[in-house]
Amino acid sequence: MILDMFIRSFFTLFLKSLSYCIVLIAMLSIPETQLAAQEKQELFFADPTIYVENGKYYLTGTGGSGKSASAGFAALESTDLKNWTVPTGMQGPTHMILSKGGQAFGTHGFWAPQLFKENGIYYLTYTANEQTVLTQSTDLLGPYTQTEVAPIDGTEKNIDSYIFKDDDGKHYLYHVRFSDGNYLWVAEFDLEKGKIKPETLTKCFDQTEPWEATPAYESAPIMEGPTVIKLKGKYYLFYSANHFMNIDYAVGYAVSDSPYGPWVKQSDSPIIHRSIVGENGSGHGDLFEGLDGQLYYVYHIHFDQQQVTPRRTRIVPVIRKWDEAADHYTFRVDSDGVIKPMLKK
Repeated sequence: MILDMFIRSFFTLFLKSLSYCIVLIAMLSIPETQLAAQEKQELFFADPTIYVENGKYYLTGTGGSGKSASAGFAALESTDLKNWTVPTGMQGPTHMILSKGGQAFGTHGFWAPQLFKENGIYYLTYTANEQTVLTQSTDLLGPYTQTEVAPIDGTEKNIDSYIFKDDDGKHYLYHVRFSDGNYLWVAEFDLEKGKIKPETLTKCFDQTEPWEATPAYESAPIMEGPTVIKLKGKYYLFYSANHFMNIDYAVGYAVSDSPYGPWVKQSDSPIIHRSIVGENGSGHGDLFEGLDGQLYYVYHIHFDQQQVTPRRTRIVPVIRKWDEAADHYTFRVDSDGVIKPMLKK
């Protein structure tokens, strides 16, 4: 009797211990499983841009996944900025709006795209082979091609193109040129010919502010990733500074009365920085107005605290406020409203 009770007690204790071990192992494995699932769903577009049309958002950028990582640009769509899918009606896990080869310039280094529309034609400007390129399509989702396969200005290297249309119908190409560093330049742009007017080339500014160069990562001066908007007669140039591998990579802005400048850098810059949004390497994106009328900035961050790439995509609301004394808008971001876009399968 006593032996039977001892055996039963021992067996019960053994089963409980075994159950606890199984539960513990399961609990420990859940975070890894969830992390793996999350990593598969999160978006990894660097230098991102978002185009808004017909009640939807369209996202593209450098890298992403699949073929787009090295051979062109892929696109995703969303209705809420949080959940993203391959565009409706498209087949496969990735939809390429521009692919290497054929009627598109470039064999490597496909970076920093921008989408815009003019007179019923969609345009995609981008960097490849360290040259800026302009392509077009009759469909927002491409394919984007060129009649004559060539860069915008092949006289020297230039990257990070952004085309701005002024109220008088003139276009301007903001971009980066190299001279012991990366500097922003602007030139009037002939959209029909796809070429700049060389005589109008103007350097925007030099590296002058402490936030534009920090000790966290030594490099030549870098100003890049331009976006330009016009409000109440003032021009606002948003740009990124510091090396993209720097944890202090950030976004600031400058104001001017002319598309050529002179540009007055604002003392409240940077408006996007790790100290504001809480993640390293935050920068190089694009402004857009959401379906809700809210202004947003889409950008990339480092993969984590130790690793730069692949860079993750983020979106943050931008708040603008009129400064009566300065006679222009000031900008800041809602750091509590940062959106982590996810791929919805």
